[in-house]
Amino acid sequence: MHKAKATILDAETIDCNDIDFTSLQALPYQWQYHAAMDDREQCIKSLHDVEVVITNKVVLDQEILQQTNALKLICVAATGTNNVDLEAAAELGIAVTNVAGYSTPSVVQWVFTHLLALKSRLLEHHVAVRCGDWQVSPQFALLDYPFAELSGKTLGIVGYGTLGQAVAKVAEAFGMRVLICQRLAGEPVEGRVSLNALLPQVDVLSLHCPLNETTQNLIGAEELALMRPEAILINTARGGIVNEAALAHALREEKIAGAGVDVLSSEPPSADNPLLAAGVPHLIVTPHVAWSSCESRQRLVGELAANIQSFLAGEERNRIA
Repeated sequence: MHKAKATILDAETIDCNDIDFTSLQALPYQWQYHAAMDDREQCIKSLHDVEVVITNKVVLDQEILQQTNALKLICVAATGTNNVDLEAAAELGIAVTNVAGYSTPSVVQWVFTHLLALKSRLLEHHVAVRCGDWQVSPQFALLDYPFAELSGKTLGIVGYGTLGQAVAKVAEAFGMRVLICQRLAGEPVEGRVSLNALLPQVDVLSLHCPLNETTQNLIGAEELALMRPEAILINTARGGIVNEAALAHALREEKIAGAGVDVLSSEPPSADNPLLAAGVPHLIVTPHVAWSSCESRQRLVGELAANIQSFLAGEERNRIA
């Protein structure tokens, strides 16, 4: 029996030869895998006669969607769907799904990887040993880099969805006090505090909100000025939520004690990004990998397969259009 066609447009954003695609292969489709898709004409050609497409970051805009002849379902291999023209998809009768919550354990782990490295001054201690400082110390312990415990400190969370709640749970296990920022849009929630009231109280600020018109440059010079000099900022959400020039300046001027950043405003970043400049102190930048543990990426594939199976059964699992 002839199988309908399905394709993955950017498999290399999910797989580095460590992911099992059996759950997708078990579906009644003839699959085609593209490592990457950088050319629009190639993208349009690859979608000919295709009923199901999986995309992580490849843009499917109105022009591309209008030239498909069989497409029924777009599966976004991420939570954010800004790379798909949802209005055009709806007009063309093309269903769109996303995947949420698959990376929570991975992101939570990365939040505390950044936080613990900064708060414990891990990199300074490591470099000191590699440079021979400990070896010539007159004492058994090298105490050149004093650090503080997390226990008893206050963590502020902006964005209290699945990720924010999971981070709060781990913070409480460390003995931290948790403050939750009031919703930036919509009705106030009892027990939460406004952003301006929260910032002066926190020892750690962790961001878990989406990037939109409300949160663009949410943390800028004014907000950073409200934070304590000993406070640390952790951003594993989206780069545009933090004004990067303002953060670099705050770190150089020691307005805050440190920052751990896994996301930047443009990715891959340009060489002139303020947070990549030489000499910005107490800053750890990682290349948007918080979501990407092996287990997380395998869960992602499983969720994609479940979305497709649901669609075939006439259900609307994770449907956004």
